[in-house]
Amino acid sequence: MKKIGVVGVAGGWSSESLADALAERTGFRCLLDMEMAHLDLDGGSLAIGKVDLGGLDGLIIKKAGPRYSPDLLDRLEMLRFVCGKGLPVFSPPEAILRVLDRLSCTVTLRLHDIPMPATVITEHPAEAARAVERLGACVLKPLYSSKARGMQVVEPGPGLLEQLRLFKEEGNNIIYVQQKLDLPGKDLGVAFLGGEYLATYARVNRGNSWNTTIHSGGKYEAHEPPPEIIELARRAQEPFGLDFTCVDVVETGEGPMVFEVSAFGGFRGLKQANGLDAAGLYADYVLGRIGQ
Repeated sequence: MKKIGVVGVAGGWSSESLADALAERTGFRCLLDMEMAHLDLDGGSLAIGKVDLGGLDGLIIKKAGPRYSPDLLDRLEMLRFVCGKGLPVFSPPEAILRVLDRLSCTVTLRLHDIPMPATVITEHPAEAARAVERLGACVLKPLYSSKARGMQVVEPGPGLLEQLRLFKEEGNNIIYVQQKLDLPGKDLGVAFLGGEYLATYARVNRGNSWNTTIHSGGKYEAHEPPPEIIELARRAQEPFGLDFTCVDVVETGEGPMVFEVSAFGGFRGLKQANGLDAAGLYADYVLGRIGQ
């Protein structure tokens, strides 16, 4: 049987589920924390803890760390080295690198004509203020975040410029301003495996937050989107070449729009809303590509 490692977070629901699914199929369980990584460029090896990745048959990157941050880019570069040496890695580090940074993801989506909320990027608080005055209520988004962490809603009026200056001083040198949409109380996670559509779940707002994330009290529900939403999400994820991902889509009065493509994708929404064992499906997908 093949030895497949999982780069993830110990105790993380999706990471543990994937490691368990692989163990059920292969008898080998290996959950690896990149904090313990050691890259020897001269020796051409990458070890994580006591595990030399050269002894594995494949690797799945479920999470490069517990929180999105620029540090994950360096961890992915370490993994890119062993991928370049021939180790099959899912999703490829280069693919994740292109989507991890919110700005990089947004630029790619817009270059492929994917509809998104009006967005302005600048380093200057005064320019950001002018954008908010023009667009109305907006959301300030850190370039590295998930589940709406660190996001702030701002509106035209007194105090706006000071809010933007504080946002920048908090470590957001690039100010990402996106028009706040009048959401229908939910947004959608449209999941893909190997570029093929799996299922869709909705994140439903319980009425106590401006966003729908589970982190802010939302809940998962099953959802059957129309074909045009599935096709939009398919087009959105296609340029990145990710093996597993979820595309965040919202239905608006102007048609469906995309917020982002997930670097790693989550399993919990698919399990709770759709009863879908995404970890098992992903394990079967990887084993099918490297040969059991």
